[in-house]
Amino acid sequence: MTDPLSDQQHQLHQLHQLSGPPGTAPPAPRTTYVTTTIPYVNARPHLGFALELVQADVLARHRRHRGDRVRFLTGTDDNSLKNVLAAEAAGVPVQDLVDRNAEAFAALRGPLALSFDDFIRTSRDPRHRVGVERLWRRCADSGDLYRRHYEGLYCVGCEQFFTPAELVEGRCAEHGTEPRPVAEENWFFRLSRYADRLHDLISSGRLRVEPAVRRNEVLALIESGLHDFSVSRSHTRARGWGIPVPGDPDQVVYVWWDALGNYVTSLGYGTGGPAYDQWWSGATRRIHLVGKGVVRFHAVYWPAMLLSAGLPLPTDVLVHDYLTVDGRKISKSAGTTVDPAELVAGFGTDAVRWWLLRDVPRVGDADFTRERLVTRANADFAGGLGNLVNRVVTMAHRFRDGRVPVSRASRASRVSPVSRTPAEGTERLVAACREVPARVDDALADFDFRRAVDAVWRVVTEADRCVDGTRPWELAKAERAGDPAAGERLDEVLAALVTACRTLADQLGPFVPESAARVAAQCTPAADGRLPAARPLFPRVDEPLPSTV
Repeated sequence: MTDPLSDQQHQLHQLHQLSGPPGTAPPAPRTTYVTTTIPYVNARPHLGFALELVQADVLARHRRHRGDRVRFLTGTDDNSLKNVLAAEAAGVPVQDLVDRNAEAFAALRGPLALSFDDFIRTSRDPRHRVGVERLWRRCADSGDLYRRHYEGLYCVGCEQFFTPAELVEGRCAEHGTEPRPVAEENWFFRLSRYADRLHDLISSGRLRVEPAVRRNEVLALIESGLHDFSVSRSHTRARGWGIPVPGDPDQVVYVWWDALGNYVTSLGYGTGGPAYDQWWSGATRRIHLVGKGVVRFHAVYWPAMLLSAGLPLPTDVLVHDYLTVDGRKISKSAGTTVDPAELVAGFGTDAVRWWLLRDVPRVGDADFTRERLVTRANADFAGGLGNLVNRVVTMAHRFRDGRVPVSRASRASRVSPVSRTPAEGTERLVAACREVPARVDDALADFDFRRAVDAVWRVVTEADRCVDGTRPWELAKAERAGDPAAGERLDEVLAALVTACRTLADQLGPFVPESAARVAAQCTPAADGRLPAARPLFPRVDEPLPSTV
């Protein structure tokens, strides 16, 4: 018998979806809001930010796949002094430089196969300024804004004041530059008022900061004493670029106050409409993905601002480390950049996505080279996944005329799915397929992309082990010699292997959507009930591919 729709795969999906006793209504869909930081647009995008985009895209796709309602936001921070200085250096108007580079960030949607639902630009989007102004007034109404004279050391790269104790040999640890002395009268926010509440929220897990090493850094920062911080810049020093402080046109809203607000201004916080209630105040999870260099802004400043304004806090601040090239952080300012669009043009979308997910650890920086990317793509796609699918489909055609068999156990499972016993030699593979959804869920809940893809890859490993252990070609030979039991076992093995390939297509979708679609197409029967003829899905990558690929 054959089953083009694969009962085994259908049952695995049904079992995974069960969440309560028989007769109970399914739970209401969760509402998940996923955001990236919004980068400065003083230069074109680099691979370091592509890491954050891909991680956020995986979380968004994964939660959609699990039935959540999801909104995925990214965008650009246009109102930075860094952008102004870059425009001056290039001899072009600020808006022209900002527009050109912001477009390069938005254009990453295609090359990186991103699924974002919204892209905000802080200098152009009509939702943004009114939302920033409303947030300012709410904090002012709480008595948390005041004006005073200030002198300090300012790093333009970080857009942040530093004390001498926070510098390394007088230089910014992030950029290696000497901060500029600045003296002016600015507006300040009473951050110190919120130290105890922030510490309680983070230490209790109500505001979740992951990984633990970053959470501990934030708690140590709070315990060392929080100081009020400047939230405006003089109109003169900002070169007139940015959002004027409400009621004080001689001051411009500090770029971090401006930028952090995008998480709610993009939802119509200042303009009205249902999006804010649905995706912020009413969301099940409000998830910020951020780099380790901006943790204090997202885990301290931003929550304090929200507390002051009486708004809900994010539920999760998930922090990634850096990519490096020859041990140096990838940075537009430092000139150590790798253009993700050019990388994709040379090696393909999923080769880039896969390296970012498979080789970048949860904690610790990862050093990028093209050689590592090529090695990983060839080992996992051409030699791993592609080879497995090709072998399985080839055997289905050679031994069963391209039709997917149904084993006795699978037929019995139609009556009692949970009582079926895997065929001899397929037990570990069947278990891996059954367990992979929960393993992926657990890993991504821990913000561990490497562990998530390892969980999926266990199916590849077990499928290869199943082929080597059961030796379907020998079963086919025995069947031809008149052994019906060998034929039954061959059906069971082939059914388990095709189910494994379909499981891989299903579970790889959030990580490498193009590759997952290729596997799914190869394992989907045509109208005549036969699988498509086997073909190489993933050619080896030895040299950069043409830009048209």
